[in-house]
Amino acid sequence: MSRVYPRRQRQLESLVQKLGLSKDEPIKWPLLDLALTHATVSDSANYEQLEFVGDAVVRLVAAVVLWEHYPDCSVGDFAAIRSVLVSDRILAQLARGYGLELYLLVAGSATADHVGQESRLADAFEAVLGALYLSTHNLDLIRPWLDPHFQELTTEIRLDPARLNYKAALQEWTQAQFKVLPEYRVVEVNQPHRTHERFVAEVWLHEKMLGQGKGRSIKAAEQAAAKIAYSAVTEDVTND
Repeated sequence: MSRVYPRRQRQLESLVQKLGLSKDEPIKWPLLDLALTHATVSDSANYEQLEFVGDAVVRLVAAVVLWEHYPDCSVGDFAAIRSVLVSDRILAQLARGYGLELYLLVAGSATADHVGQESRLADAFEAVLGALYLSTHNLDLIRPWLDPHFQELTTEIRLDPARLNYKAALQEWTQAQFKVLPEYRVVEVNQPHRTHERFVAEVWLHEKMLGQGKGRSIKAAEQAAAKIAYSAVTEDVTND
């Protein structure tokens, strides 16, 4: 494992302290350095493999937080909320909160690519989680500072059900089970006096309709259909 130079070591220690951790924690500093190195800096020594590990870690943390603090939620709600918590938008938001962009090593044209910055920050955030997990092979360096964020975000999401992402939850399930995406079919209903339900959406998989939903917008109708479909498919699996 490569050596971390003194200047870089001080930078990494600064980040760790922002996370509320001590620099004396059993952190594998070369892994953390790697987690903050973009592929434009090195084709071989970059954060991509750690991101792969961190993707599993962040999903696990989100799942455990939901299980521990929100026992009244259904499995469908768990999946829909987790899809929001682990989205690029939320992870990039958390990354910015800790100033992760100040520590991320990027080279070439990527330095001016503001469009791809959210994705890079989300990827680097996952990679940091991967590095912290592999430092101890448990969640001790992660949950103390990440749990409060996920609890606060979950409370916000539950107060605003429109933020629940059943489409992402259903897509994840169909990809895991069948390696395909569900298909949405939407029609606009001509109801001049009932504009609150302008659209009807159906979600199909393997030529079978899994659910139907209504909404003011196409997105809302699709989310409603996905919620019904997700509940149906997970109930079928549970009953089997």
